[in-house]
Amino acid sequence: MTYLILFLSVAVGAVVVLLFQPRERRSIKLLTAFSGAYLLAVTVLHLLPEAFREPKSSIGFFILGGFFLQILLDYFSQGIEHGHVHLPAHANHDNSHGAEHDHSQGACTHKSVPWGMMIGLCVHAFIEGMPLGEHAGHDHTASAGDDHSHAQTALLWGIVVHNIPISIVLLTLLLQGLEQRAKAFGLLLVFALMSPLGALTASIVEPLAHYHAQLTGMVIGIFLHVSTTILFETDEGHRFNLYKAVAILAGLAVALIGATLH
Repeated sequence: MTYLILFLSVAVGAVVVLLFQPRERRSIKLLTAFSGAYLLAVTVLHLLPEAFREPKSSIGFFILGGFFLQILLDYFSQGIEHGHVHLPAHANHDNSHGAEHDHSQGACTHKSVPWGMMIGLCVHAFIEGMPLGEHAGHDHTASAGDDHSHAQTALLWGIVVHNIPISIVLLTLLLQGLEQRAKAFGLLLVFALMSPLGALTASIVEPLAHYHAQLTGMVIGIFLHVSTTILFETDEGHRFNLYKAVAILAGLAVALIGATLH
């Protein structure tokens, strides 16, 4: 079921693109702001306590490693994980975000596959899925197992909420930049399989279960980088900042409600 949910999270983004054809960059950024707040809340409320539940002095190093790994991955992925890839401008010619963040121009204007972006994004998704391997945490006590299960569920839904805006931006970009729609959907399929493949790898390679806390630490670092980049990104216009604040509060509220239900 975990694999199916991860896959469907990307499929939902594809359906949104096909049905609604979102073109307004600001609407996508509001969805991204929601996901950023949700990711940060899930990380603080669930993942950090899980990672430090057992005293492992190395966990902090893995959190830092994940944080700086994401900086490196951003170089290849062009920041698509936190919504920096621009959607095509239309009648309103919304180019006010600034040239310094217009990472996708090359990929949009050329008809070749943006391999660097795909590689960075796929590595990102693969690592995120690894702590969800079915062997993770099987050696815990019953009480600790409940906490572990809650953290696993929170991580799963954090990835789901994170994947939806990524898949919307990615598919829109690919459909715009590639001549063949089949190639665009094929690349989206590759991305959709990465998180399930990460979880499957951790399940098959059973010794990875002994490094679950370390893998979770890396994902925490990645989530911290992505969520804070989204939340601290400045936008033009007081009105849009108000909308973004509402989206952030909504993401926080959903995460808090989920935490209280557990």
